Amino acid sequence: MIKKIVLFISVTLFAISSIAQEETKNKATHDFELELEGEYRYFFKAPSFNNQKDHFPSIAVRPEYNVAWNDGYESITVKGFFRLDVDSERTHWDIRELYYQKAKDNWELSIGLKKIYWGVTESNHLVDIINQTDAVESFDGEQKLGQPMVQYSLNTDFGTFDLFYLPYFRKRTFPGEKSRLRFPIIITKNDIGFQSNAEEWRQDVAFRWSHSFSVFDIGLSHFYGTGREPIFNFNLNGNINAFYPVINQTGLDLQITHDAFLWKAESIYRTNIFQDMFAFTAGLEYTFSNIKSTGVDIGLIGEYLYDDRDELALNALQNDLFFGSRIAFNDVQSTEILLGGITDLKKSSKIFSIEASRRFGKSLKLEIEGRLFNTIDANEIILSNFKDDSFFRVTLFKYF
Repeated sequence: MIKKIVLFISVTLFAISSIAQEETKNKATHDFELELEGEYRYFFKAPSFNNQKDHFPSIAVRPEYNVAWNDGYESITVKGFFRLDVDSERTHWDIRELYYQKAKDNWELSIGLKKIYWGVTESNHLVDIINQTDAVESFDGEQKLGQPMVQYSLNTDFGTFDLFYLPYFRKRTFPGEKSRLRFPIIITKNDIGFQSNAEEWRQDVAFRWSHSFSVFDIGLSHFYGTGREPIFNFNLNGNINAFYPVINQTGLDLQITHDAFLWKAESIYRTNIFQDMFAFTAGLEYTFSNIKSTGVDIGLIGEYLYDDRDELALNALQNDLFFGSRIAFNDVQSTEILLGGITDLKKSSKIFSIEASRRFGKSLKLEIEGRLFNTIDANEIILSNFKDDSFFRVTLFKYF
């Protein structure tokens, strides 16, 4: 696998070098950006399992390079990532994106590793299925791995049609022995198998139609292939039998904009050899704009989350209510604060969070994040492992 990755990178870099040599002829434009990150995470309580740590300093590097030619209708984009962390499993590198894109008339073609995002709700991104979750980067699943693909997009008066061919599957990485927010049993990539005999090389496909009209933004999608989320079976001895199933997933995302209201909904129906499941997230966001002529906007968010897998849901969001507030100061420093909380409607479990960011000068940004796990119910199969893992994170970014 490493040899194939190295070969792929080498061919792409050779293509970029060839394009650079033709800069004068093709009037190519080049853009290089570099982001450096220093992060520190501190966990308030003593760990639940042996060898876990409390303090996690780390550094990360994110280089990005783009070259465009043919009046911008053709381009190559490269986005890399590397993190050095106390946890050996969180010390990792990834090619977030490395793809060629060509646009002409009303269509676009992309070939390579790319990140695709689908979804509209705040608390849970049900329909977002293309990319694998980078489980060691973030607790909430917001960070994704680059996905090898061929994407064809067609823009029409009836909406945008996206077709995806996904030739290779990327396994999810789980936290290591020193890390927090993990299971009592250390899980590695090799512990999780596949339903398909083709394993990583099963050929997956996906389709999405999206359209905006009047006050509506709607998306309808279908995915057929190896599911990005593994299925876990725990036997009486505590051993894990886990595999990635072949799934069919149909998704719907909808947003309605009316005055200061945003009505949002996401829903999926998924079938596999082990289980059929239905899940949805729905709610609204109302924004009070320019409070007392200060320029400050305050948004109030409420969402209901349902998953009929109940305790088998990996995200533990099976019958929950999310409430939150988004505060945007609209200043030159782009100061923003997001407060939130999730409460289980059947159990005592509650999770509270705060996320904030602010720019300093032209090239620095500070982010803070806090997560508080409160009165986690012992019957929560997944979440009960994290009951002592409330944490605070501070991150400083430097842009070049």
